[in-house]
Amino acid sequence: MRAVLQRVTRATCTVEGQLSGETGPGLLVLLGVAPTDTATTAQQLAAKVAKLRVFGDEHGKMNRSLQDIGGGVLSISQFTLFGDTSRGNRPSFIGAAPPEQARELYGVFNTALRNLGLPVGEGVFGAHMVIDLTNDGPVTLILETN
Repeated sequence: MRAVLQRVTRATCTVEGQLSGETGPGLLVLLGVAPTDTATTAQQLAAKVAKLRVFGDEHGKMNRSLQDIGGGVLSISQFTLFGDTSRGNRPSFIGAAPPEQARELYGVFNTALRNLGLPVGEGVFGAHMVIDLTNDGPVTLILETN
């Protein structure tokens, strides 16, 4: 799995003009699934996201996690994280999992975050989504599992 995490003060996702998910202070997570990923991979990544210390403490150091600050997540499925641009000018997405597998593991990831006590807003899998966010910092990280 690949995830891009953006620390946000707010983020929303709309599909066809309708709000599908949102979060206040927390993380926007763009999640890509690879063919080799499993439910265990999704649960491990969710645990990492929940515990990752990327929020400032009283000294401004990144020492607090989502769980520490009571933050939330806006989770967006993003197969384009596996776009390969090494040849030509049009990306290839053969490194992304098939839609059925990706949809299932996106759900496992979101459920795992909720089971860790985090509020989770979601995009709509496979839909054209409009994401609006206010980046905090900005802080943007890439996480990958093996």
